Amino acid sequence: MANRHLARSVVLQVLFERDVSDRKMSLEESEKRLADYAKEFGARESDMSFMKQLLHTVAAKQKEIDEVIVRAAPEWPIEKIAAIDRNVLRLGLAELLYADRTQVPAKVAINEAIELAKTFGSNSSGRFVNGVLGAVYIELGEPGKSEGAARKKAAQKTGKMPTEHLAGAVVYAQSGGETYLAFVHDIFGHWTISKGKIEENEDVQKGAAREIKEEMGLDIKIVEELGVNEYIANDSKVDGGKKRKRVTYFLAEAPFTELRLGPSGGLDDAQWFPLSAVGDLNFYDDTLKIIIPAINVLAQKGKK
Repeated sequence: MANRHLARSVVLQVLFERDVSDRKMSLEESEKRLADYAKEFGARESDMSFMKQLLHTVAAKQKEIDEVIVRAAPEWPIEKIAAIDRNVLRLGLAELLYADRTQVPAKVAINEAIELAKTFGSNSSGRFVNGVLGAVYIELGEPGKSEGAARKKAAQKTGKMPTEHLAGAVVYAQSGGETYLAFVHDIFGHWTISKGKIEENEDVQKGAAREIKEEMGLDIKIVEELGVNEYIANDSKVDGGKKRKRVTYFLAEAPFTELRLGPSGGLDDAQWFPLSAVGDLNFYDDTLKIIIPAINVLAQKGKK
């Protein structure tokens, strides 16, 4: 058994025990059990930090992770899911949603969880875990799908795909001498930039302003363009089942007023954050590539 797969197996034992125990197991007790299982399974000492981090992530994010499971498998109440499958999902989603993708690519997180389900679950566990994590993966925009030589070659053919244009904005406001940024929160536990689809023949800047108004209730003033993000998404309604999404992002200013989350699917919150707190938020990697330049622009404006 590969070392990291063995390490995940050890973490899974602790998660399972925490879940089925008659009393709530503390994190300190969980770490002790982790050390015991590591010795029993023959895990490497060098993998202990990885195992502890994974255990801590699941423990800290279990509420958010369980909400994702509920949304991805609505026909399965979480308490009715077999305990081993439930905890394989928690482990897999912890890596899929919160791990550093340079260390744990999305497909690795999914495949590892499926193998754990096959090893420790029932005959149907692998298919069930695959279905839930696959649904989440698609909802995330299939991160890392273009990685690998074969996929890079396939990506060269995407010019024939239909392109859907979207626009969004990193929105800021000034209040009490401090700068605030407005973000929306998705059902997968990430804060992200408000964005939406541009209508046919609609000006991109006007489309961005309309989307921000619909999604957060803000009237914005576009300051400058920050960049463009492109990715491939599944769409059963188009020929070939895939389309290219092209998102143009802007920096925009707005009054510091109460945010009103619109009816957009997949979002559950919208908040202002002081600039000093933004670094503590959980963002997608591609979102950070837009937010960091926005913060740099605001920093330069503050020096003037």
